[in-house]
Amino acid sequence: MVPTSKHKDDITFEMVEEKVRLYIENEEQIKVIQEAYLFAKEKHDGQFRKSGEPYIIHPLNVAQILTTIYADYETISAGLMHDVLEDCDCTVNEMEEKFGKEITKLVQGVTKLSKINFSTENEYLIDYYKKIIVGMSEDVRVIIIKLADRLHNMRTLWAIPEDRQRVKAHEALDILAPIAHHLGIHKIKSELEDLSLRYLKPDVFYDIVEKLNKTKVERDKTVIDMQREVSDLLTEHHIPHEIKGRAKSIYSIYNKLDKGKKFSDIYDLLALRILVQTEQECYLALGIIHSKFRPLPKRFKDYVAMPKPNMYQSLHTTVFGVDGYLFEIQIRTHDMDEVAENGIASHWAYKENGGSTNTANLHSTTEQKLQFFKSIIDLSKDKMSSEDFVNSVKDEVLNNNIYCFTPKGDVIELPRGATPIDFAYAIHTKVGETMVGAIVNNNIVPLNYELQDNDIVKINTNKSSTPSKEWLNIVKATKTKNRIKSFFTKNDRDIYIERGTYTLEKELRKKKLSISEFLSDENLEKIFEAFKVDELEDLYLQIGNGKAPVNAVINVIHKGEEEPKPKVVKVSSKSTDADIIVSGIDKVKVNLANCCNPIYGDPIVGYITKGNGISVHRLNCHNLLSMDERTVEVLWNDNTNKRYLTSILIHTNTKDNHMLDLMQAISMVNVSVDSMNTVSKVDKVTYEVLCYVTGVEQLNKLVLALEKNQFVEKVERVMR
Repeated sequence: MVPTSKHKDDITFEMVEEKVRLYIENEEQIKVIQEAYLFAKEKHDGQFRKSGEPYIIHPLNVAQILTTIYADYETISAGLMHDVLEDCDCTVNEMEEKFGKEITKLVQGVTKLSKINFSTENEYLIDYYKKIIVGMSEDVRVIIIKLADRLHNMRTLWAIPEDRQRVKAHEALDILAPIAHHLGIHKIKSELEDLSLRYLKPDVFYDIVEKLNKTKVERDKTVIDMQREVSDLLTEHHIPHEIKGRAKSIYSIYNKLDKGKKFSDIYDLLALRILVQTEQECYLALGIIHSKFRPLPKRFKDYVAMPKPNMYQSLHTTVFGVDGYLFEIQIRTHDMDEVAENGIASHWAYKENGGSTNTANLHSTTEQKLQFFKSIIDLSKDKMSSEDFVNSVKDEVLNNNIYCFTPKGDVIELPRGATPIDFAYAIHTKVGETMVGAIVNNNIVPLNYELQDNDIVKINTNKSSTPSKEWLNIVKATKTKNRIKSFFTKNDRDIYIERGTYTLEKELRKKKLSISEFLSDENLEKIFEAFKVDELEDLYLQIGNGKAPVNAVINVIHKGEEEPKPKVVKVSSKSTDADIIVSGIDKVKVNLANCCNPIYGDPIVGYITKGNGISVHRLNCHNLLSMDERTVEVLWNDNTNKRYLTSILIHTNTKDNHMLDLMQAISMVNVSVDSMNTVSKVDKVTYEVLCYVTGVEQLNKLVLALEKNQFVEKVERVMR
């Protein structure tokens, strides 16, 4: 067990109330907090914690932690009662009658979270439980109470067995501290990390503490000298300010040591935080400090102009200070400092105008600052698999994002590793769907270019252009992938519905049946029941994709002889070397249709010809609309390595001969050319290329490689 001193149960409600009154002056709200305390005290009477303290000491500590981040009266009231529904004889109705729906809902939210047994066995589970916490919390204040609850539990972790200490420390470090960080609650995040390290790696923790203590006198003297010089400098230039020495957290020191740094090389052990009145003074102070103390290159960060997703704002710089020591300096306003320390919880502080803050303004500010939280909630509402959600939260919300600009200066926030395609979809889905290229910092870049912080991105679009399935392998943001998938799902669905409509109507005409009579409400009800669909469009979809044979649909109303079905023989891709597998039929002649030249990866369908086996067409082949219902499900064999002939048109914007350049680009992606012909126009040349590719993936790579050339306007696949 880690040696530590026990916390004394010397906290009282009067101490909590004193803290509350520093920023809440509304007596009605304070009365609610008082009633919540008396209610919790009564309900927990006779209960004790494992540390031996009366149970009420725990909710009092939770409430006190909440006052340090200026939580509102509802949050503090719920914090005082957060265990009442779970551990005491109290119903939801009883609490609602006494404290109203809002406070009760917060307590219910914390109760739900408390019932979850978290697991930190692997990264997937860690991210999954982050999802659970966020997904179950309709109100961000539920998470804030949960964080305060866990922080006090971590302070008294010595009271539980050693194996449970490690489990709880892992939960705090891997799941709760990152959420505190991204809600901007630095105080809670930092203490959770330090306490977790204390129980997970006590030797390392106390070694760092010892080293800090040994160097404390020297560091304190250096910091005081630097503080004096900077203060004199700012006073000389008439900038009102406050300077604090900033302590580096033990966990952040551990992180740097863990990455191979020596203790003596962690230069931001020496750190100052400068607080000024206005944003303009932040930049003035920075310039004045840089004029005297040389800045360390590449260590300047401007989070004032571009705040972090958790609303953190500050200027960061590292300078060579007194006696050559490196100092990390943060410069921010008092308001920025409050948000940096207390995070989004600080909106509920009624400090201005004696608590009479304009409700509309407060609501507006709250909405802005809850944007991060909402971005996770939005993700949880998206129709995506758990794995997609986890990856999305991990990559796009709980990691540092990048910030790029439109040519007009609008900021677009993207996950690190994002491409111009992600940028285009972030502007608008239509921009993404019609994009044909991108210019980053005045240079043409490929679509798979990895965007960097502060890139200025211009998206080129063409109304007739559509997304490529290859983009799914390029884009980073899960939202972008879902929008691209949605486009193709809708596109394929539309094709199936069109074909199903045509097929049914054609067969009805062939049988000399009235279309309108056949599609009467009474008939449709029977057909819908037989094929388990809810509307006519779904029926057309099933006919079009072959799941509902058209004659079987007609026979529901007009009984007739069904055509004999072919003998079904299950065929797997492992048992055949054919490149096309026909569903349910073994050893049948299969041809790839010349009209649309399908290649591996294309959505395809088989057509039963008269005397020449099965002809395989692309799903969007126009010839399918003129064929009858004799279609059969076919699929590509993933185990073949065949190359397929396909035809593309390369449209250029010049009449110069670029055949050699094109051949070079084609050979770079390992594509074989069968023939290349030119079609000259007045001021442009179009090249028709017949080439062999392994499938859609390689063809898309070829198109991207060709479109990188400035003289190429567009590349399109030919369908005859």
